[in-house]
Amino acid sequence: MPVIFRLDGLRFFFYANEDHPLEPAHVHVRQGAAEAKFWLETTVRLARNDGFNAPTLRRIAAVVQSHQVTFRRSWDEYFTDLGSFR
Repeated sequence: MPVIFRLDGLRFFFYANEDHPLEPAHVHVRQGAAEAKFWLETTVRLARNDGFNAPTLRRIAAVVQSHQVTFRRSWDEYFTDLGSFR
């Protein structure tokens, strides 16, 4: 589970085994038992929420939006490199 960013107790990451079949680029965010998933395609969109309240989700969405390019680059680099080992 590569963690690509941390902020105020939030961990932004993706699961290393999400490439069979490869889903569109996305990032998971976890804090304690709460976890959310955001798509990183053209527009950042919430894919799933399990435990975050609405104000926290808005804050997380703003962070994902502001780091979208970096998160997408991390996704692309990780799964491209992973593919070279298969």
